[in-house]
Amino acid sequence: MPRRRPGSLRAAQWLRQGARWWDTPAPDRIHGLSARTSLAVHRHEALSADYFVFPGVTDHALRRYEAFLRPAGRKPRYPYGDDCGCRGCSLRDVRHARDVLGTVLRNLPPRDRAELARTVAALDAEYRARTLPDPLADRRLRWWHRRLQGCPFTQSGRT
Repeated sequence: MPRRRPGSLRAAQWLRQGARWWDTPAPDRIHGLSARTSLAVHRHEALSADYFVFPGVTDHALRRYEAFLRPAGRKPRYPYGDDCGCRGCSLRDVRHARDVLGTVLRNLPPRDRAELARTVAALDAEYRARTLPDPLADRRLRWWHRRLQGCPFTQSGRT
């Protein structure tokens, strides 16, 4: 009886075992961050036990934060709360998106934290300039929650 070649045996063995962690493709880069920082963020998202931190949430939160500040002009913007508590819908509230970015920032290694912090700091400065402070807000809240809230029914941030 003819003998099977070792290469065909190994190929069949690989098919039975499935893909390994080193066989999975690298995650997509997060817009505005280096590949190293993106990998550290994806690693944290994959291993996090926090309900609101899941794979891809940092990219989504950054894009939401940028989209809120995107309309050019000097008119003030008003963040609005979202009634839905699920982790996908809650990112519609820009303040919750900033909370998620803060959670990810606290759990990154120092070098990657610094790069993401520079990106978030630039957005924070624009957020402070484009929103109005709420004098009646609770002082124990984070500063981005102490801004005047808009009408949740418009969901545009303009009124």
